[in-house]
Amino acid sequence: MTQRTMPRALRDLGPLLTVTTAAMVFAVLLVLVLARWRPLDSADQAVAAYLTGLLAGQAGAIAVVKAVTTLGSSAVLAGVVAAAAVFLAIRRRWRLLAYLAVTAAGAFVLDLVAKAAVGRLRPVVAHPVAHALGKSFPSGHALHSIVCYGAVLLVFLPAARGRLRPAIICLVAAVVALIGLSRITLGVHFASDVLAGWAIGITWLAVTATAFELTRLASGQQITDPVMEGLAPEESAELSPGAAGPRRPVRVRTAAALLAAWVLTLGLVVGFGEIVTTHGNGNLLGDTTVPHWLSAHRTPTLTRVSLFFTDLGSTWPILIVALAACLVSIAATRDWRPVRYVALVMAGELAAFVLAAEVIKRPRPSVARLDSQAPPTSSYPSGHTAATICLYAAIAIVVIVYAHGWWRWLSLVPAITFPVLVAASRLYRGEHHPTDIAGGLLLAALWLTAATLSHLRGLAERRSAWRADRDSSKSATVLSR
Repeated sequence: MTQRTMPRALRDLGPLLTVTTAAMVFAVLLVLVLARWRPLDSADQAVAAYLTGLLAGQAGAIAVVKAVTTLGSSAVLAGVVAAAAVFLAIRRRWRLLAYLAVTAAGAFVLDLVAKAAVGRLRPVVAHPVAHALGKSFPSGHALHSIVCYGAVLLVFLPAARGRLRPAIICLVAAVVALIGLSRITLGVHFASDVLAGWAIGITWLAVTATAFELTRLASGQQITDPVMEGLAPEESAELSPGAAGPRRPVRVRTAAALLAAWVLTLGLVVGFGEIVTTHGNGNLLGDTTVPHWLSAHRTPTLTRVSLFFTDLGSTWPILIVALAACLVSIAATRDWRPVRYVALVMAGELAAFVLAAEVIKRPRPSVARLDSQAPPTSSYPSGHTAATICLYAAIAIVVIVYAHGWWRWLSLVPAITFPVLVAASRLYRGEHHPTDIAGGLLLAALWLTAATLSHLRGLAERRSAWRADRDSSKSATVLSR
């Protein structure tokens, strides 16, 4: 064997050795845990006690570690996999979608079976930091994070080029490692639980990746190096978020006009708030009578319904819907302009709301409030109302501009109904005065108009180019048949 072929042979053996080692590590840990081997139990207990002792009483550190562990939670991982699946479905990459679904579902089954078979109890430490339900071996967070993030990485790695690939691989590895370490530090898993989760996760990833490579071989395609090239390197163009397009210089005049519009919007919203709180008669637009009347006519059914719609306009649902809309847009149009437009609308609304609320500091209505966690002095303007209007109106504008067909006008239904229902729920729950709702409406109307006018021409131009490319590709497909 020559010196040139030796490194190649060793490199080809690397993945096999890694997977074999991972499988052996899991098998050994499984046997030792089932046998309740005392040296392992003692080491696990000592590590858990030491790390939780370091974290106990450190509120800031505990918050950081809990935030890290959230990245491996079922809700976050399901969201990541679902977002990737939606992207692949829009791009019609059905084989990759099937691989992602089977890999993620298989990890869930493996976790359930292993936990039920072993039945290991969770650690008991002197300074408990967090609590978790279910059994301990293996760590579900460790298993699911390495499988889900790893599968998404293998699918979308071809879209990354050059030096970006090693950086992305290192980032995913760091996230998975931190998630596993956070479970030990919080005292909800032993170190051997996390090691076992990583080991079986690597093994399962290798099994599914090998199965995918066999389907490539059966269809006459070349075998690839999934770790460095991804599962389907030839799909790099289809997996890329969107075409960069020609760079256009930033128009200083447009940026200055947008900034001026935002400042004017903030000034008008703050000015209206000052008039209402300082010079109002106390019952402008029913500021006193409406909250008290609604408070007196609450029912269990209306309270449950109002909770749903007030949650619809809160921070996390707004962020999730905005990210989902951007993902679908970039997958369908391959254009970054709608994403930039939605991001500008939401960032401008958020900044104006925060500043206006800080300046006015209006107390909330003097009725029994149903959302005790809300700040007591952030009544004006209604951020829920402003954010809901901006988000769903921006989505509707993008759909109407880019889509073709009568159904695109259905996007106006949530753009109209959701803000009304969110505003009504905030009034019902005693969180806002009617003039707070009016302030949120004023903020959204002014800023949304300014942002849309600045982007409408660019959106229309890209829409025309996108439709032309789509029609030409359809014609080419018909001719090829």
